[in-house]
This record gives sequence, C-alpha cells and structure tokens, in this order.
Amino acid sequence: MATPDLLELVALTLRVALTATLLALPPAILVGYGLARFRFRGRSLVQAVIALPMVLPPVAVGLFLLVLLAPQGPLGSILEMLGIRLVFTWWAAAIAAATVGFPLLVRSCEQSFAEVDQGHERLASTLGLTRVQVFWRVTLPLARRGVIYGSLLCFTRGLGEFGATALVAGIIPGRTETLSLGLWSRVQLGDDSGALMLGAVSFVLALVSMLVAEGWLRRGDRT
Repeated sequence: MATPDLLELVALTLRVALTATLLALPPAILVGYGLARFRFRGRSLVQAVIALPMVLPPVAVGLFLLVLLAPQGPLGSILEMLGIRLVFTWWAAAIAAATVGFPLLVRSCEQSFAEVDQGHERLASTLGLTRVQVFWRVTLPLARRGVIYGSLLCFTRGLGEFGATALVAGIIPGRTETLSLGLWSRVQLGDDSGALMLGAVSFVLALVSMLVAEGWLRRGDRT
C-alpha cells in the first residue's frame, strides 16, 4: 500500500474521530450533569435511551441516521433547503462516530459530576456566584478528570467505528474511507497485505489512545 494513501486514511480517521468527540462533548456534559444532579420520573428510561447506540447493532444506528439525514428525511430535508447535504460525506462519518461514542462520554461525565462534593458548589453560591458561574468555575473543573477520560474513550471509539459509518457515509476513497472502512474494502478485494497494514495501524492508534486515557487516570490518582 502506498505511503500517501495510508497517510490520507490516517489523517481522515483522526479528523473524523476528533470532530466526533467535539460534536458529542457539549451535549454529553449537559446530559451527564443533568443525570448526576437531578432525580426525576423517567430518569432510568432516559439513561436507557442514551445507551441504545452502544448496544444496538451499528448498522441499525447507521440506518436510523441515514433515514434522518437523507435529503428526504426529517432533518436532511431542512438541511437540503439550506444547501447542506451530509450523507456520504466525512461529516456524516463524524456524526455516526459521535452517535456511537456519545453513551460512553455521557456515562463518564455523569459519574464525574456525581463525585463532585456539592458542598463546594453551595459555598460558591454563598459567595454570590450564579448557578451557571458555579458550574463553569467550580463543578466542571472538579469533574474535568472524568470528562477528559470520557472524551478520550469517545475519540478511541470513533477511530474504529465501521457499521454506522459505512451506511451513512459510504466507502468513498479519498472522501469518507477511514481506516476501518478501508480495511473492510481491502478484505473484500482480497488485498490481504493492505488489510493487514491497515489493521496494524488501527491497532497502534487505538493502543496509543487508550494508553493516554489510562495515563490520565493514573495522573489523577496521584494528584
């Protein structure tokens, strides 16, 4: 496999995984905080719905996204009127990766916010800070360890996403072909050496990402 082609696949995969993490992070923080701080009827149902992309077949998630984002779909038709088409673009791949990584990120955020001592928040409130200011200046900094760890997990999940991505973004060389999609297409074409090469690169990227995540956790234990 030519080096430029490999570098292109790696660059696109990293771009998709990073974009997916950035897309999932803000709503995951809000949802995780809400689940950690508020008790309400139907909370278990909300948690179950959030976890669905993690337990459903990835192809089913991709099918749902395809129906949603297709030009005739409920969201895709609105975007189409604005001149935006997401399906079969690398943005669709990022959205698919964000969807399947979202439950991991929410869970990590929820646990992190639940571990924050609310006494610090009450103390900050007595000093005149609003709820929003308390969140940004006290709660989020104290929960940053778990939020960053969850972000790394979401990023790593995005590196290897295949099923949902293949359906909503397709396997288009140079446009949507990530490492996992490229590996699959080479297996289908009988290019064993190319498939092994992409598998090895995927392994290294995932291993490095997990080592960074675990290193961050150990660092938090020492501080």
